[in-house]
Amino acid sequence: MIGTLSSSAPLAIVSAMQEELRAVLQLMPDEQRVVRAGREFWVGRLHGREVVVVLSRIGKVAAATTATALIEHFGVAAVLFTGAAGGLASGVAVGDLVVADGFLQHDMDASPLFPRFQVPLYGLDRFATDASLTTRLVDAATAVAADAPRLIGATTLREFNIEAPALHRGLIISGDRFVATGAESAALRELLPQALAVEMEGAAVAQVCHDYGLPFAALRVISDRADDDAHGDFLRFMREVASRYSAAIVARFLATG
Repeated sequence: MIGTLSSSAPLAIVSAMQEELRAVLQLMPDEQRVVRAGREFWVGRLHGREVVVVLSRIGKVAAATTATALIEHFGVAAVLFTGAAGGLASGVAVGDLVVADGFLQHDMDASPLFPRFQVPLYGLDRFATDASLTTRLVDAATAVAADAPRLIGATTLREFNIEAPALHRGLIISGDRFVATGAESAALRELLPQALAVEMEGAAVAQVCHDYGLPFAALRVISDRADDDAHGDFLRFMREVASRYSAAIVARFLATG
């Protein structure tokens, strides 16, 4: 696997939400639209690096198709994925950043043929991210989190009850349902106490990258606590907080590479 971005092949930047995609595209002066597999891919340069930017689509199957198209049609060197997630672990608060060390599908259950959560025929229940790219992503996210009052605005942070955004690194879990009740999140915490956050796509992209031997790194901005208040003002949070975080972290990740 490629541990750095020294390859001349483009870097894939995958956004989970349209607001993030727009924020990244605003940083690109020369993007060109290419349609493959029913998806719009944006090809151009960002901080001197060839990139392909795309919306993941929602859910594991859709995200896996997007990742496969990136690899098969564009020959990307690595995949960087950003998006929002619900916080699960204690201390993972709204406005925090989570960088993934690995992904697991919380709704994978082929028992009794295979242990619960294990992906059949892989002998694995989780897929690790690339250590080198993940460390770089942690560094970029740390710097951006420290600059949150200027980047997001102190007033906006207060409106979302965000104090000092924290950075977490560890396991993120994915499944094909939006976790939006306290009972669901409590059940996941009991089953998977190591899980920091929950979302709907990352484990699928991680598995595709594993299959192709492609470096993969991912970051999630915590938009809610995956409980009965999870619906909240989600779109405003994505527009005014998460998209600004994501674009700034992607830019810094590339600028320091």
